[in-house]
Amino acid sequence: MNKVILIGSPNSGKSLLFNRLTGLAQKVANFPGITVDVGVGRLQALPDVELIDFPGTYSLQAISAEEAVAVEHFERALEDPDVGYVLCLIDSTRLEKSLYFTLQVIRDCERHGKRVMVLANMIDVLDAHGLTLDAAALSTALHTPVLPVSARSGKGVDAIIRELEASRGAAMAPPRAHLVDTPDELLRGTAHQLAHRFGPKGDVLVRTQTRLDRFFLHSFTGGVSFFLIMYLLFQSIFTWAAPAMDAVEWVLGLAADAVVPLIGNQLAKDFTADALFGGIGAFLVFVPQIFVLTFIIGLLEDSGYMARAALICHKPLRLFGLTGKSFIPMLSGVACAIPGIYAARAIDSPRKRLLTYMAIPLMPCSARLPVYTLLIAAFIPSGTALGGLIGWQGLAMFGIYFFGMLCGLLVTGLVSRTSEDHYTDLPFVLELPPYRVPGLQPLLRNAWNRARHFVTKAGKIIFAVTVFVWFLGYFPNYGTDLGSSWLGYLGHIVEPLFAPLGLDWRYGVAILTSFLAREVFVGTLGTIFGIEGADENMVPLVEHIQSSDMAIGSGLELLVFFAIALQCVSTVSILARESESNSLVAKMFIGYFLFAYAAALAVYQLAGLFS
Repeated sequence: MNKVILIGSPNSGKSLLFNRLTGLAQKVANFPGITVDVGVGRLQALPDVELIDFPGTYSLQAISAEEAVAVEHFERALEDPDVGYVLCLIDSTRLEKSLYFTLQVIRDCERHGKRVMVLANMIDVLDAHGLTLDAAALSTALHTPVLPVSARSGKGVDAIIRELEASRGAAMAPPRAHLVDTPDELLRGTAHQLAHRFGPKGDVLVRTQTRLDRFFLHSFTGGVSFFLIMYLLFQSIFTWAAPAMDAVEWVLGLAADAVVPLIGNQLAKDFTADALFGGIGAFLVFVPQIFVLTFIIGLLEDSGYMARAALICHKPLRLFGLTGKSFIPMLSGVACAIPGIYAARAIDSPRKRLLTYMAIPLMPCSARLPVYTLLIAAFIPSGTALGGLIGWQGLAMFGIYFFGMLCGLLVTGLVSRTSEDHYTDLPFVLELPPYRVPGLQPLLRNAWNRARHFVTKAGKIIFAVTVFVWFLGYFPNYGTDLGSSWLGYLGHIVEPLFAPLGLDWRYGVAILTSFLAREVFVGTLGTIFGIEGADENMVPLVEHIQSSDMAIGSGLELLVFFAIALQCVSTVSILARESESNSLVAKMFIGYFLFAYAAALAVYQLAGLFS
């Protein structure tokens, strides 16, 4: 036995159990469709055993693209002689529905002589409500080991390892006649009987969530609470992250003060002060905001609210050709467009999936956050209103995020009404997970991993671009005249393109480099301003922009431009692969750039009328 399969229904806790068994950091959330790809890792307790996590599926009769991936890989895996065990994870709070899928899995495993272990997850939820699951009797009825576990607390995980260890070296189980020839219709009835006999008495889901749903899904209170939660999400980016941002800036300043004077060579000193501390340092200061944003989104996901938000958004999204299932990929795009694009696989309708692909790049991803923060801090006052409840900068952040989302909806609405529909859509069906208290440790780990990924993914690009920009700006005159440097020559070539927007060549260069990664815009400006004479400490870019007397219209137009223009090359490549259409992505890139340019020009001209 070299391989073990982990399979289960959506939102059953597979990703959480996978992380606990392997020590990896697969994304975990409390809503359906979170695992959109096959995950592979090695068991920490048994390093020679490979654990394979398939996307969740409600049945082995696939009706969606995500389920098709799971079923296809499962059927293929059963033919693999290296696969010795199948772990079937079920939700003990929804036993009847889970058992139907479990019986299908046991039947197919019996046909191929594969061992099965049924893991009854969320046993901690049953304990909290004083309910029980007769795992021993259920195991006897299924002719299969049934282990009660809690992926969240780790209860029962050791028993899984012991069972796997006991089966090592054992001969392949011969095919059994328990369920081999049982059709799906009879399996449904069997699942009902088993759940009634051995499962918890009463519907845990209904008992725990009805009261809260009366509030969060109400036609009035649900809508008000949704907008309030979204506003607090973006308001917190400035308020909660501010102390950590100040601390990062202070530490980097101390480092610059300590390191730069020790360097004797002038070239190396200029490189360290301007390229490293001025460029990369200006980027690192925004990492706390990424952490806070990811933490709060994870809090909403893990609590069970995110699926309710998708249900609330279904009706308004229908007006724009989308579905409630589009909400989760779109909001995932707020953290990063790439996982949002992957999450769109769970959308059953091919047409709505394509429309969601078009909307996700317009969601204000975390890579845009440093750009927004820089511009808002430079042009929006830092005052508050209503006793500090409303901060103007936080309100501006909420506004630009809302603007990007609105643009995405307008684009999909226009496309859905002007293009011919060749698809037949399936009905909108969304499973509502139970409410639960989020686990602090998984939330912190996910936020930390996201912040680390932000640094490691963008850091290489930031460093390369920063060095390249510094090199172009420093030579051939060794930084004495930026305008006559190689960077100045390049900037003057592109300046006519951005001159109608009131931007000089420096901002034009920063915009061009930002297509590698949006956050590069900040690092490029940091390098450029550093070359122009920033002192050896990391002086905030805000002060440089404010001291340059840049028109407020130019700042607002940059916000609008970055809210609309298509994202980085990584997003473009993933979008092309997932949509299987290079022409679609090319049209989106050109179309969104022209849209962004026209909107920015309109904002600049409008701001000029009031200045």
